[in-house]
Amino acid sequence: MSDIIRLLPDSVANQIAAGEVIQRPASVVKELVENAIDAGAHHVDVLVTDAGKTCIQVIDDGKGMSDTDARMAFERHATSKIREASDLFALHTMGFRGEALASIAAVAQVELRTCTDDAQLGTSITISGSKVEKQEPIACPKGSNFAVKNLFFNVPARRKFLKSNQTELSNILTEFERIALVNPDVSFTLHHNGTEMLNLPAIQLRQRIMGVFGKKLNQELLSLDVQTTMVKLHGFIGRPETARKKGARQFFFVNGRYMRHPYFHKAVADAYENLIPAGEQVSYFIYFEVDPANIDVNIHPTKTEIKFENEQAIWQILSAAVKETLGRFNAVPSIDFDTEGMPDIPAFENSPYSLVQPPKTSYDPSYNPFNTGGSYTPRRHTDWEPLFQGLEKEHSGSSQDGGEPFVEEPLPEQEFEASPTLYDAHPEEKPLEKATQHYQYKGCYILTSVKSGLMIIDQQRAHIRILYDQYMTQMENRQHVSQRMLFPDMVHFASSEIPVLESIMDDLSALGFDLSSLGGGTYAINGVPAGIEGLNPETLITNMVQTAIEKGCKVKEEIQSTLALALAKAAAIVPGQVLTNEEMNNLVDGLFAVSTPNYTPDGKSVLAVLKEEDLEKLFK
Repeated sequence: MSDIIRLLPDSVANQIAAGEVIQRPASVVKELVENAIDAGAHHVDVLVTDAGKTCIQVIDDGKGMSDTDARMAFERHATSKIREASDLFALHTMGFRGEALASIAAVAQVELRTCTDDAQLGTSITISGSKVEKQEPIACPKGSNFAVKNLFFNVPARRKFLKSNQTELSNILTEFERIALVNPDVSFTLHHNGTEMLNLPAIQLRQRIMGVFGKKLNQELLSLDVQTTMVKLHGFIGRPETARKKGARQFFFVNGRYMRHPYFHKAVADAYENLIPAGEQVSYFIYFEVDPANIDVNIHPTKTEIKFENEQAIWQILSAAVKETLGRFNAVPSIDFDTEGMPDIPAFENSPYSLVQPPKTSYDPSYNPFNTGGSYTPRRHTDWEPLFQGLEKEHSGSSQDGGEPFVEEPLPEQEFEASPTLYDAHPEEKPLEKATQHYQYKGCYILTSVKSGLMIIDQQRAHIRILYDQYMTQMENRQHVSQRMLFPDMVHFASSEIPVLESIMDDLSALGFDLSSLGGGTYAINGVPAGIEGLNPETLITNMVQTAIEKGCKVKEEIQSTLALALAKAAAIVPGQVLTNEEMNNLVDGLFAVSTPNYTPDGKSVLAVLKEEDLEKLFK
């Protein structure tokens, strides 16, 4: 039997490694910018063409490389940071495995120009698909200039699975933001197709965060700073009142490296328990400093998942630090009920208010509320007459035939027994005919008879269900009307969110939104869909962009559904609103004309049926 196991060629082995390290253009940006930081750069320029598919160029003013180092840097496992295995546990820098440049060169055409500070000439090297095509001395500035062209040119299957330019650019900006947030002492610029998207000067950390995410974030953040022998924590956490359902900026960094850590995220979330509504989150930027020997950053190819030796203890320190910060800035509401030792001071004794007497009331002891005969009219004290008039006006409405206003009063018991059996017991079926009478309970529920018993309809949810379908039809037919704003609102987006916003801008315009860019990630909201009075346009647009990020850029239907539901909730009748019988008829008819009358668009029950046998059991 012949031998069948053989060593892979270096070019194939490099392509396999590239599949783990270089997943998309954003991976190239991450590796090259981190290398620039490790080289001691004070300024880094990133120039991207066609979302990195055509070219990614990273220029830094770091220490550069000699001609020999420039050639060796593209070999697998060539690194300046490790001499022996123990060095893996004492690393403070970014890339260290020596895979990044070899992986990039395996799947792209790479040109490097680099020069050290003490050299008169630099070196230029060109590599394509792991093959060195040219190396020669050149005159160039100190530092390194990498140009990565035609990514995955020799792996068509990988290139085919790249996403749209908007998505890939958003991924690049996300990686760029993470590096910028942990290196505020380094200045950065990023250009896409010749347009500057970010320009971040070297600055303090808080200002760097605002430079990336907007100045408005400054008022939302509380400073966190705790030092223990096990871990040092510093950074910022959001005030509870700034919690939101989508779009919270949440970042963990350890020893200058971005990381994901669901376990530590729970420590922060638990500290906000009972301070923010369920399902909402706050922003945070928390930086960990630990002994490198106590963490393992080599458990994932992209090094974003990190293992801590003392995770449970650090969890407790983190949770306590967040709670202490919230308490120190009075972000936690507190009420002191401790009255021990307090003097007993009568609140109104010898005060001018002690002369105030309670109002006197009068009543008729002969009044019988069950006596409906005759023309008896209960007496009212003249001092309370305006109050009763106000209540009548507040709770009155138009009668069915447009006559005098009426006040909702308890209906005689016999009227509830005369309702005919009209509706089928299955709520999904359409009513058989119009009712002769509906009954409203406490201004919230409509009661009507069906074949199997008593149907109870939540009037607000029924109206939301009806309006939602109407708004969806209007949007699909592009019939929605835009309403100009007298004073435009401003909304700010992070650089990584702007490509997604631009990709859905046509859909937003079709819905009635009118946005114009003011530069720097800030947009003016000049027009909004008519009928969203009471809603915050900034929050609405921000949530739509976050939905597009979560579900991909082609989310027109999702955006339409979100807006239609928001509009329906804003325009629906409120609990406690008194309806005439004609209005109740129209509401019930409209509900059973929609395709799914049982539930609101967000899954809440609209109606329930109390079966006849259950009613009979109540009186046995």
